[in-house]
Amino acid sequence: MKTTHPETLRPRKTPTQARSAATVDAIFEATIQVLLTDGGHRLTTTRVAEKAGVSVGTMYQYFPHKQALMYAVVHQHLTIFVDEFEAACFRHWNEPIDNITQGIVTAFLDIKIRHPDVTRALYKIADELDTDELRFGTAKSLQTACISLLGSARDATFENLPEIAFTLLTAMNGTTRAVFEFGAEPEMVEMLHIQLLALCRGYLHISAVQRSNVSH
Repeated sequence: MKTTHPETLRPRKTPTQARSAATVDAIFEATIQVLLTDGGHRLTTTRVAEKAGVSVGTMYQYFPHKQALMYAVVHQHLTIFVDEFEAACFRHWNEPIDNITQGIVTAFLDIKIRHPDVTRALYKIADELDTDELRFGTAKSLQTACISLLGSARDATFENLPEIAFTLLTAMNGTTRAVFEFGAEPEMVEMLHIQLLALCRGYLHISAVQRSNVSH
């Protein structure tokens, strides 16, 4: 996923060697740990540097302030999210619509369910920063992948695919965020997967304008 950073949140430099990339990864991991233990308001570059085992000077080589650091963490998370969603779309290309629905719902939820505390923390800091451009870029990438996948369905065709993909992704995003903001307890997450699958499957079946007799 390609996107630009708001000028005030732009990192000072991007790691180009394995060693510097490992340093940034350690900084990102430390940022998440501090967010989970202390919260966004108490996060400082000093705390993160100490947790990551690097100097504050090393931190400032990459991130001019904590807002730029938090933005970079959100950006990394969303990039991984988009990459995994696109990979799932590729795996389910040209399958029956029920298989496609199962695939995209599972892919959408998987990375969020994998580390629910991290997901909640990132939701909170995203609200505190200027992430509009980042969120719009993410939404565009997800919608492009979803449009292409739905267009490949072997047993259904759709009119107005952009509108259908937008509605589908918005429903998944809004419902998922609500569950995580309420705590994302295991029983809630299990319910979320079941109900979201039913919601998306029903919507796509209703939206299909032509169905074949292909068995699946």
